[in-house]
Amino acid sequence: MQTIPAKSLLSAYREPGWFASNYTVNIYRGCPHACIYCDSRSECYGIDDFSVVRAKENALAILERELSTKKRKGTILTGAMSDPYNPCEREQELTRGFLKLADRYRFGVVAITKSDLVCRDADLFAAIGSHSPAAVNITITAADDSVAKRIEPHAASSSDRFSAIEKLSAKDILCGVILLPVLPFITDTKENISAIVSRAAESGATFVYAEKYFAVSLRDRQREYFYDRLDEQFPGLRERYERMFGDQYWCGSPDAELWDTFVRECNAAGLLWRHEEIDSLLRRRGAADVQSRLW
Repeated sequence: MQTIPAKSLLSAYREPGWFASNYTVNIYRGCPHACIYCDSRSECYGIDDFSVVRAKENALAILERELSTKKRKGTILTGAMSDPYNPCEREQELTRGFLKLADRYRFGVVAITKSDLVCRDADLFAAIGSHSPAAVNITITAADDSVAKRIEPHAASSSDRFSAIEKLSAKDILCGVILLPVLPFITDTKENISAIVSRAAESGATFVYAEKYFAVSLRDRQREYFYDRLDEQFPGLRERYERMFGDQYWCGSPDAELWDTFVRECNAAGLLWRHEEIDSLLRRRGAADVQSRLW
């Protein structure tokens, strides 16, 4: 596969970031899922040909050097920019190699993915979870497989993602659903939100992570890509977006009751949804001696 040069892979936050993480790692650049809404296509990230997956050269050697010399342990978030379980990972096993290193050097890991390939590494998430925070967060934006296929054409089906949660949670691996983004006039229905929450609970998820305004971010070249896909998959919807949102960055659902529906459904299902509670849970999952050294 194609590679790109890299000097460093481990980026640190000044304060804990998304999902109580202290570091981020992106072993791959680009993603083949072709999700119509992906913000990583935006010009600010400087990634051309985003659909082409490239691995960072000498990724595991660089990571071993960085992890072995870090004085502060912590939790590493992977998958924020590109899916760590893209199809290339099946053969390359760079994400699996990263998990082995995280386990060896006693770091926690939170992974974000749309792939059921993550189940392959259940053994490593379990091993990491024995000493540090470990969680698998699976993004699911549409409960219906046919809708998901139109907006995330090359990702695993939503059914397969729910199945992955079921398999991982059965092995006592902490799992959550990321319900981001929500697309106005496509997935911003009470039926869709309720179905995702219900199936998340049935599959063994512990939490569902969402944003209150149920929005999608659109800017520069990502907006044009999104609108082109709307023309293909949802004819006429582009004009509705343009009329309602113009050049807005955050394009939120016009359904003001959607958040209340989400909260009510999560509470009824016993799922965490408050961000601070999710972060607190992730911190508590590690062993006490490791937790005391987290930022």
